[in-house]
Amino acid sequence: MSRRSWRLLVTEPADGATNMAIDEALWRGRQAGRSPPTLRFFAWAPPTVSLGYGQPLNADVDLVACRALWVGFVRRPTGGSAIYHDGPERELTYSVAASAEDLGSTSDLLETYRWIGAALLRGLNALGAGAELVPVMASEGPTPAFCFARTGRYEIEVAGRKLVGSAQRRQGPCFLQHGSVLLGVDGFRLRTVFPTTVDPLSTMTTLERALGRRPRWEDVADALAAAFDAEHGLILKPDGLTADELARVEDQVRTRYATDRWLAGTP
Repeated sequence: MSRRSWRLLVTEPADGATNMAIDEALWRGRQAGRSPPTLRFFAWAPPTVSLGYGQPLNADVDLVACRALWVGFVRRPTGGSAIYHDGPERELTYSVAASAEDLGSTSDLLETYRWIGAALLRGLNALGAGAELVPVMASEGPTPAFCFARTGRYEIEVAGRKLVGSAQRRQGPCFLQHGSVLLGVDGFRLRTVFPTTVDPLSTMTTLERALGRRPRWEDVADALAAAFDAEHGLILKPDGLTADELARVEDQVRTRYATDRWLAGTP
């Protein structure tokens, strides 16, 4: 297996608009051939609820409670359902911006999920999670408002409960996938911001529960980076954002992700 060079990007905790603008800049840059394939690890400050690209803005997420708890709110460029993102003490978020050629595989949607999921699984199990990659399951009933209420395409569970929630968007051969790895959970906040989800804790788990201790964000990031290398033969080169990407991030925060229009679902 030939080894492919990728960028490893680790960014400081940021607000929702900035985090989503960075991910879009990585994706658009890869589409244009100006950015390398990138594996990114990041966190959120303040804690934030992210809504799927096409998800309605309704009572499934309590915006009044979010404001009272100082929880931010953003709409993602990817699909799927809403996620409550906590700070780095309880969550690590990853993203992958690449093309099918960068993966050395086909552009098939499910194959992309499987490729990323295999590396995530290897890293989490190196920590001792005892996780498994769940094959595609038939969708039954309406799409839940809360991402961790149901396991999707090649997602990761421990003892039948979802540990990682991911979403993807693609155009042509290029795609952006990002997802949340739960280190711990604030059950009170989760129940409060998702008032229509019956017992959101019942379908999900955390690394703290799987390991009997809560791992450090940095240790999880190191384990996942090593797993992408070992699983897929990547040469991960730590680097920052380019000047072109920084300019795009600033523009996308101002014109899209921090605007009421984008949040309302009218891009």
